[in-house]
Amino acid sequence: MPKIAKTADIQTVITTFEMTPGTCQDLLEALEGAYSEFISKQPGFIAAGLHVNDAQTRIANYSQWRRREDFMAMLRSPEMRERNRKINELCRSFEPVMYDVAEVFEG
Repeated sequence: MPKIAKTADIQTVITTFEMTPGTCQDLLEALEGAYSEFISKQPGFIAAGLHVNDAQTRIANYSQWRRREDFMAMLRSPEMRERNRKINELCRSFEPVMYDVAEVFEG
């Protein structure tokens, strides 16, 4: 489970996918497969979560990595490049963006 902390020395990546309701489940299954079969086994992977909006037109992916270089190495691997070509066919667009935690609030 991802743990969000301002003091954590990790790389956070948030990726948003835009798709139609008709391809949402297929895209979700492709992402679940990528995480369970490949991404979660890569060096530096910490945790991730997949979120689907209620209209099934967007998926948000939150992932954490030990270092930026670990994420980039996974993304550039032949396996992930092939998977991303298939993922790209299921959505209008997707964009991974690296973030630093600016603040955390708890209730």
